[in-house]
Amino acid sequence: MSAFQDTHEMREASTGSLVAVVAIMITSALAFTLMTAPFEKLLGPGGGALPAALHGLTAFLYLFVGTIGLYLGWRLLTGHIRAFADLQLLGVVCATFSFLTVIFGNWLYIFYRAPVADSPRSYFVKNLPEVHKIFFEFKEFAALFTLPLAVCAAFILWRYGLQVLERRWLRYSVAVMFGLAFFYLVVAFGLGAAVTKLRPA
Repeated sequence: MSAFQDTHEMREASTGSLVAVVAIMITSALAFTLMTAPFEKLLGPGGGALPAALHGLTAFLYLFVGTIGLYLGWRLLTGHIRAFADLQLLGVVCATFSFLTVIFGNWLYIFYRAPVADSPRSYFVKNLPEVHKIFFEFKEFAALFTLPLAVCAAFILWRYGLQVLERRWLRYSVAVMFGLAFFYLVVAFGLGAAVTKLRPA
């Protein structure tokens, strides 16, 4: 008997549960930000504070679920995954947070690249060009890799369902995608945090 046939938990997630998870995630993230944000700063002269808050929040949440995804990806790779429905839902959660983080990051990028003398980009290009080239430009493109990786992993999990467990190349592909997405996430998260400390938007 294989490792995949010894548990009653081996089932696929329902579409209803998928929709509910995504809706709850997005609503919770926005509600938390709106309840705790200093509105006079978010909507005042420092307009970059709102996208920065949303970008930071979704990136942190993505880091949290991405860590769980990395673990479940390893379990899938080694053939010891038990709750396949949880893995399917987590794949969609990771893809959703990747999407939201990229969207809010691009919104924040408008303020970073603002054509004014005191914008973060102007400051770094003038005083610390290496920070702009490595910390931000590299981080920006590295972060974008998380989206197609997370979306592809979620697509395979939902398109093929339990067949993923039976086909080794599908198992390995999904596990590698989870691993690479986590790697790019951590790189982007670390460099983004460093840029924020040096010069917030």
